[in-house]
Amino acid sequence: MRMTRRVVLGTVLATPALAQDWPSRPVRVVIPYPPGGPTDLVGRVVAQRAQQELGQPLVIENKAGASGTIGAAEVSRAVPDGQTFLMNASIHVIIPHLNRSIPYDALADFTPVTNMAMVPLVALVTPTLPVRSLRELADHAKANPGKLSYGSSGIGAAQHLAGEMFKQTAGVDMTHVPYRGAGPAIQDLIAGNIQVMFDSVPAGAGAVRQGLLRALATTTARRIAAFPDLPTSAEAGFPSLVISTWYGVWAPPRLPAAITERMQRAVAVAVNDTDVRARMATLGADPVADSPADFATFCLSEYDKFGAIVRAANIRME
Repeated sequence: MRMTRRVVLGTVLATPALAQDWPSRPVRVVIPYPPGGPTDLVGRVVAQRAQQELGQPLVIENKAGASGTIGAAEVSRAVPDGQTFLMNASIHVIIPHLNRSIPYDALADFTPVTNMAMVPLVALVTPTLPVRSLRELADHAKANPGKLSYGSSGIGAAQHLAGEMFKQTAGVDMTHVPYRGAGPAIQDLIAGNIQVMFDSVPAGAGAVRQGLLRALATTTARRIAAFPDLPTSAEAGFPSLVISTWYGVWAPPRLPAAITERMQRAVAVAVNDTDVRARMATLGADPVADSPADFATFCLSEYDKFGAIVRAANIRME
């Protein structure tokens, strides 16, 4: 069901009376992926510090499967008493456009709490490709329609949608090659088996610094600390090419506002902690910790943006 801004914000604002004395016992946090992945790493770093503010443990439960939908579905059905939360990546608002059979509404069936962090993407090419800017890549792709291929960590991943967004923005034809994870894709990019990839900073930074890959631009609104001399996509002539992956916190629908706000404050303290920021920097993550209302608006905006990309490219889960 297509949700309006009023309905989404209502999950934050139209909550029951203020909760008292929360939390009084350990709180369960579902991460819908196996241990060791990027969502798990970011989530655990934040949870370890946030639980100090809450005075109760945040107990991580990895409930993997079906691109994160098994764990998310369980949280959507949980009692809204502050004992269950979800930490998920931006795939949360992408998957509904790829799979219409998921058993929940990604907007209406959750209470948005906060965006923990953004992870910028960088346009990367194999050094044998004769391009040194995003504009040159577009021109080269136009001159060689269908001959360039770009990799991603899988269908529907942020890298995939960034590539499709570039194709749509630049008006070019490139072939998508999905891999089982970003690692194999990066290796094939280095080897020249694919020519282009939009990937997170940590995945490609080492190869760029070693000269194994060439970075063209970031798909962010501002330049990034890891590569301060690298232009943004807007500076490179593509102002609408703004896309990142990100990691948020949600709760079951109708969570009392007092609990939502307290969890948000705990996350905000965590991501502003010096040690946490340093650990997140190693993951290429930029702390956010926006308000529940702002996060609700952001989720709706991202839902619409990703949906438009998926529909234009006619992407479906295999």
